[in-house]
Amino acid sequence: MFEHNAICNLLNIKYPIFQGGMAWIGTAELASAVSNAGGLGIIGAGHMPPEILRKEIQKAKAWTDKPFGVNVMLMSPFVKEVMQVVLEERVPVVTTGAGNPGEYVPALKEIGSKVIPVVASVALAKRLVRCGADAVIAEGTESGGHIGEITTMALIPQVVDAVDVPVIGAGGIADSRGMAAAFALGAQAVQMGSRFVMSEECIAHPNYKQMVLKAKDRSTVVTGRSLGHPARVLRNHLTRRYQEMEENGASAEELEQLGVGSLHRATHEGDVENGSVMIGEISGMLNDIKPVKTIIEDIVNGLPGAFDAASSNCR
Repeated sequence: MFEHNAICNLLNIKYPIFQGGMAWIGTAELASAVSNAGGLGIIGAGHMPPEILRKEIQKAKAWTDKPFGVNVMLMSPFVKEVMQVVLEERVPVVTTGAGNPGEYVPALKEIGSKVIPVVASVALAKRLVRCGADAVIAEGTESGGHIGEITTMALIPQVVDAVDVPVIGAGGIADSRGMAAAFALGAQAVQMGSRFVMSEECIAHPNYKQMVLKAKDRSTVVTGRSLGHPARVLRNHLTRRYQEMEENGASAEELEQLGVGSLHRATHEGDVENGSVMIGEISGMLNDIKPVKTIIEDIVNGLPGAFDAASSNCR
């Protein structure tokens, strides 16, 4: 089906489906499962210390012989050391977020890595392509975790029109219909985070997954706008406390302190009231937990029907 797909040919993968590089839960277990199922699994480095990342990369190498990637958050205090690990381990694909990876691109290209930044605007997409990006991930504000302001439907076609490299669509995509819509907007692949959170291979705490299963279409809220790095999460005690503090004029330091360790509390300790349950707006339609292989096969097998349904509405 995807013999002529630019992303599949660029990365040597079977299906143009990326797994989002999610901090704490985008581990070797999930990444290798996605790669083995034909997509591109991605280890989320987040604020991971470099030697921990090295162990995750080596586990992924042991568990899959397919291409996989590492997502590097450029705001990480360990970013230089993390990039050194990525170079030493010769990671095939590197996606980046929260910054400009330009200074690292020459070294990554030298070892043959493909560099694919996440972008939330046309201006950033154009800048990073000039820096040598092989493709870009246009991620709309519907996504979970750290977000931009532009919606997926508005962002993808504008980025597609602005750059001459393949575009991966992300934000609010969880099934065949979402993938078909992204392709109709000009994307040549999709990235999904929230859908893969609800997989058997994802190590997120059962409480985390259960909270997502109960989510509705309006269950998410965005915190951190006043700090300049907004994040989409499920509404809980932590978000209500955060909003109260913002309304009462709390300092940036106080707000930052409230968030310290909050993601790990939710993902690993299962405290989904005082932890940060990062998930996208698509969470309202995530009503099951399935193996990664089944998730990918369902989406790929449903794609022709999604295109047929769209076509029938034009007759």
